[in-house]
Amino acid sequence: MSELFDRLADHYERGHARELDHQISFAGNVPEAVTKAAVLIAITNRAEPGVLLTHRRADMRKHAGQVAFPGGKLDPGEDAVQAALREAHEELGIDPADVRVIGQSDSLLTGSGYDLTPVLAVVPPDLPLVPNPHEVSAWFEAPLAHVLDPANHVAKETHFGGVLRPYIEIMWDEHRIWGITAAIIVNLSRRLEWLERAR
Repeated sequence: MSELFDRLADHYERGHARELDHQISFAGNVPEAVTKAAVLIAITNRAEPGVLLTHRRADMRKHAGQVAFPGGKLDPGEDAVQAALREAHEELGIDPADVRVIGQSDSLLTGSGYDLTPVLAVVPPDLPLVPNPHEVSAWFEAPLAHVLDPANHVAKETHFGGVLRPYIEIMWDEHRIWGITAAIIVNLSRRLEWLERAR
């Protein structure tokens, strides 16, 4: 058993055993028909753990160029964990055998029509990742403590569809994490209380 896995699992169990009334939601902007999808939040098993993220290709139909977790829609017969593992393998070459799943976190309804379930897991450090050139332009590993730190969750607003909408932005080096990916991170941060319990 890994110390990081045990610690994350403890935070996960305690965080998801309580009600939270301040999770980010896009429920007011969701179309009637939604598609179930899942993403993998892959935490690297290091002394200072990181989280694996991708840059979507700039010519993608949806969320072009944005930072994202590996993931996508569920295939027929799949559950969220199976879909997240398959997508991580397709996008980054992560072998499902290398992934230790902790559990599913809060699903998020998106304005682009997805019911998105994040799957939290631990992976070995320095995997030989191979980004799929059809979907991923690049990948990077951001420090987990940095992205989960509420001090780095900057509230912003933008006009979209003629309406002023709030969003969260998280910067790490030159990487701008925002939109759905930042919302997932913020919701997970509120569940795990990673830094608060470490103090």
